[in-house]
Amino acid sequence: MNILAIAGSLRAASYNRQLAEAAGAVLAKLHPEIDYRILAWDDVPFMNQDAEHPAPAAVTRVRGEVKRADGLWLFSPEYNHAIPGPLKNLLDWLSRPVSDTEGQVLAGKPVALAGASIGMSGAAHAQDQLVGVLSFLDARIMNQPRLAIPHIATQAEDGVLKLDASAPYLEKQAEAFVRFIDRQS
Repeated sequence: MNILAIAGSLRAASYNRQLAEAAGAVLAKLHPEIDYRILAWDDVPFMNQDAEHPAPAAVTRVRGEVKRADGLWLFSPEYNHAIPGPLKNLLDWLSRPVSDTEGQVLAGKPVALAGASIGMSGAAHAQDQLVGVLSFLDARIMNQPRLAIPHIATQAEDGVLKLDASAPYLEKQAEAFVRFIDRQS
């Protein structure tokens, strides 16, 4: 099984990037046979239909990685009760048909949603928006369990995530997502 994680913040040490890394450690412990990677996508340009065909090299690479994945695990922060702009831009590129003969790469793709925020919502508002966007794009969203961690800074020390209280919930979501992907194949 091949799971591709997408950290919704481009900041190298963001809490959501660290949460994606923690999920990889959980999967390595519980399911060492699973290939888990975090997508590198900071080189994806702004969506522009004038530059859509041929697609920029970064977009072609990212689409290929999404196509090869058996499931996508999104780790998104929440900016002003919404999806971060760069993540929405990435989803816009992924929503476009690859060519005249090949559709977009998110259709039918199993997706799990997780996120953390320094505020009290735990990125739940962004997750609700992601459900709307991804449902429209015909992705298969695992609605339960979602992971939304509020006040994430309380589970970090000097900016390094410790995930004390939330670790069992991350493990529960990891196990559920593996089963969800298995059921979709």
